[in-house]
Amino acid sequence: MKPDPGSFRDPSGRVYSRDGHIYRTVSAAAAEEFDAVRATGIIEELEREGLVVGTDEADAGKLGLDIESGGRVLEHERIPFVSYYYEWPFSALKAAALLHLRMHLRALSKGVTLKDATAYNVQFKGSQPVFIDLLSFTPYIEGHIWEGHRQFCEQFLNPLLLRALLGVPHNAWCRGSMEGIDSGELSRLLPLRRKFNPKILMHVTLLSRLQTLGAGDRDATLETMSMPPVLPREKLVRMLEKLESWIEGLSPADTGKTVWADYENDNIYDSEERAAKHEFIAKTVTEQRPSLVWDIGCNTGEFSETALKAGAEYGIGFDFDQNALDSAFTRSSKKELALLPLFLDAANPSPNQGWNEQERSGYNGRICADCVLGLALVHHLAIGKNIPLRAVVHWLMATAPLGVVEFVPKNDSMVKQMLALREDIFPDYTAENFEAYIKEKGEILGKQQTSKSGRCLYLYKRR
Repeated sequence: MKPDPGSFRDPSGRVYSRDGHIYRTVSAAAAEEFDAVRATGIIEELEREGLVVGTDEADAGKLGLDIESGGRVLEHERIPFVSYYYEWPFSALKAAALLHLRMHLRALSKGVTLKDATAYNVQFKGSQPVFIDLLSFTPYIEGHIWEGHRQFCEQFLNPLLLRALLGVPHNAWCRGSMEGIDSGELSRLLPLRRKFNPKILMHVTLLSRLQTLGAGDRDATLETMSMPPVLPREKLVRMLEKLESWIEGLSPADTGKTVWADYENDNIYDSEERAAKHEFIAKTVTEQRPSLVWDIGCNTGEFSETALKAGAEYGIGFDFDQNALDSAFTRSSKKELALLPLFLDAANPSPNQGWNEQERSGYNGRICADCVLGLALVHHLAIGKNIPLRAVVHWLMATAPLGVVEFVPKNDSMVKQMLALREDIFPDYTAENFEAYIKEKGEILGKQQTSKSGRCLYLYKRR
């Protein structure tokens, strides 16, 4: 039984894993509150709709967990892949924010509230956000302020506004500042005319001012800062409803044409070559039957969808182009695909982070794919990022025991364009070396040329 290193912050209980099962302890002190919340029916209602993670009671004795008298153990449905909000595209962060607000409104109607508002309490099943921390629900006490307001703004609202108002993606900032974007920092970036927009004034500008006052006087209370000590339920409901309406209408400011967002419809392939690529992937999935497929360089999710339709159970798509990722998320949502698109700079993936560098697991610590797709990727790393070809091949092969990887030769127009304004310092970048590097770690099961320039798909199996 292994404790999750990221669950230590909540004194109400810890999360454990064993043999693919996920368990959560509930302390005796928290059990009474949890029972009161569950008696309202809100958890069962949200769970039935797929908005809250599936949960059952578990036997602590059989699991070997030593818990105090009055405590208990819950078993949660396992989420296919754990991701963090600094890896989500704008559209996923927006969906998670709306889930949080709508759940809170539903809970208030049952006399329940949420004690916090961290984005780490939301995970995804495909494009569907799912709330995973049942101990965040607590009985509502009339007049209590929303304690999670600041946290919601820093981890949901401010990151969304950063891109909606300024065209700046939140990913790098939130990876570097894991608790979110401080309202004071965002306020300093906004032009004066924006700061006095009524919604921004309430949720950004005033919060920034209050933080400044609090920092100047550590003994300051809500009363001394001229804030009301209570917030009637009807005002809290109106605040949440207005936030929901505002966030629902947010969209990225940087939605102009990008090379990769339009790549699905604007590329060098003719229809026959593209069809051959789809057929190769579909045939691989049908014959090899991988359960979880990672598509690194997924673009808009076109080939991830092919893998899922061919029989893969779940897909994770990775890309660095924000507009392409938003398109992939929209594809997944509209078509109800089991596909989660995530932001990834393959040359600088998410590291281990947080307390003792263990609280949030990095990219390598979450590798769990049965099959990896690396299409139109290798040349961007080997030539675009100066990463040795052997290292690129071995990195991809370490991701999954099975893979479909594309090699793009130097006479291809894309590679010619990349080399047009720089010296060719890549003598080992050849198809012969590419194949040799695959054979160092495994075997080539199949090969197919997919373009007139000599692009080839390789199916490998790792030893």
